[in-house]
Amino acid sequence: MRLFGFQIPPVFSLLFWIALWEIAGQYELAFILPPFSDVVSELFILIQRADFQDAAMLTFRAFVIGMAISIVLGIFIGFAMGSSRMANSVLGMWVNIFASAPLSSLVPILMLLFGLGQTTIIVTVVLFSTWIIALDTYAGVNHISPSMSEMGRSFGATRRQLLTKVLFWAALPEILAGVRMGLIRAVKGIVIGQLLVSVVALGRLFRTFSDNFQFEQFWALTIILFIFALTFSSAIGWLENKVEYYANTRG
Repeated sequence: MRLFGFQIPPVFSLLFWIALWEIAGQYELAFILPPFSDVVSELFILIQRADFQDAAMLTFRAFVIGMAISIVLGIFIGFAMGSSRMANSVLGMWVNIFASAPLSSLVPILMLLFGLGQTTIIVTVVLFSTWIIALDTYAGVNHISPSMSEMGRSFGATRRQLLTKVLFWAALPEILAGVRMGLIRAVKGIVIGQLLVSVVALGRLFRTFSDNFQFEQFWALTIILFIFALTFSSAIGWLENKVEYYANTRG
């Protein structure tokens, strides 16, 4: 952000909005916005509560399982689309539909199929995150120079070796970009799933805080989720920069 011709670091922009939030809360300009200082105080109290820790563990377990399935499934679909015209014709339309569709409307259907519980939450995470990973993987495979495949074959590489030791590493920057975006969508999916379907774990806490107008706790829990998503996204972004070398060797 630039102000009067000077480059302002992003952290100052964040502090500016926090200050506005604090002012709005102190003057009670909106009942859903308590002072930011109260939210931060409640955050430290919340992370020590047993019900939060149990809910966070359930949510984290569902998130990890769902993301693991999404990464494997998304990469598989993306590679299939990128390496086979038939697979692209069959899968491409559905991947694009699910990537752009309002998936929240499908969550109640998952409840009928899988019942109320962690299975539905895991499937919701998979539904939200798989398709962006598949699309980015497909883009990465498509951008690989044909000369790399030809070089691998000239050295006697089998199809499996070509996929795992040449094409995968060449497409890795795009795959990681897809995983980063899929992770953000997964956080959204897991909260929606817990709220709309099971009302368990962190979703139950969200519902309790909002129904009882406990907005300090509500915003504290929201900030925790934002920090969680930002931390994982930044870690994958750092890894993505580390493998950027492979993007430059495909030219």
